[in-house]
Amino acid sequence: MTKTYQIVGIGNALVDVLSHCDDTFLAELGIEKGIMQLIDMERAVALYDRIGPALEISGGSAANTIAGAAQLGGRVAYVGKVTDDQLGRIFAHDLRAQGATYETVMAPAGNGAETGRCIVLVTPDGERTLNTYLGSSEHLEAADIDEAMMADAEWIFLEGYRFDGPGSHAAFARAIAAAKRAGGKVALTLSDPFCIERHRAAFAKMLREDVDLLFANRAEITSMYDTDDFEAALTRAAAEVDIVVGTDSENGATVVSGADRWQVPAIPTEVADATGAGDLFAGAFLWGLTNGHGLESCARMANVAASEVISHIGARPEADLKALFRRHGLL
Repeated sequence: MTKTYQIVGIGNALVDVLSHCDDTFLAELGIEKGIMQLIDMERAVALYDRIGPALEISGGSAANTIAGAAQLGGRVAYVGKVTDDQLGRIFAHDLRAQGATYETVMAPAGNGAETGRCIVLVTPDGERTLNTYLGSSEHLEAADIDEAMMADAEWIFLEGYRFDGPGSHAAFARAIAAAKRAGGKVALTLSDPFCIERHRAAFAKMLREDVDLLFANRAEITSMYDTDDFEAALTRAAAEVDIVVGTDSENGATVVSGADRWQVPAIPTEVADATGAGDLFAGAFLWGLTNGHGLESCARMANVAASEVISHIGARPEADLKALFRRHGLL
């Protein structure tokens, strides 16, 4: 029986505020380049006051993944918490306009937390540094998980960033249990090395017991397995997870499944903004997988999608991804 959803994503519901800066600006504000750091509302306001012209667009890592899969025509849904405020309504509208189902109950305005936002500082080399105020997205909990929706999904896609929240581990556990009972599968993105450091034991348990597909870049997977050797980390992950996808920037992606291994080259691209590269990679890969494409083909599609999103400002595709896939002989 065909399930209603090919992919249901669960993660942070944020609005991205993107602005250009130089390395000196980062140093002046004591911001470490190229990572995601959590900030409070006071710091978010202070940073916003200091940045130059900014572009505000709906974001959140797994939300970007779902938006990418939706643009490809995927049957998708998203679960993430926003507040019933201006940014929350923008987030909901943007995601639904992409074709995704979004039904998570909004937190009431005035509850003490506003809709989360991520101040993305983009340096001239295209590297992005994320300063994230989680806001109401931090308060996703088990009660927000619709077990019927999870059961009606071929895959659920879990965002590692969302582990930074008191009720989110229970929310993930409920989603996993409902999906698995109905024969669904679980994909996880590790999201960030610092996120791994904060939740290493929880991630390790999930990888051993629940995850069918792992997405991680070089820094994340080597952090997860406490090694500097990318290949060794991939091998260790593949001993625990059916499909492991390791991305390595301009070096492309490696896919490992059992004894099979594919090295898929990146698409040479002038980087305008690296924000969303991993998110769109995962969205295209999962779309390909749920539409019957082989793992190597999925990775090639994913590299094309990642190259599109890093060619412009913003973490959601602006070009027709299917047209790009056809141009590369993938459809």
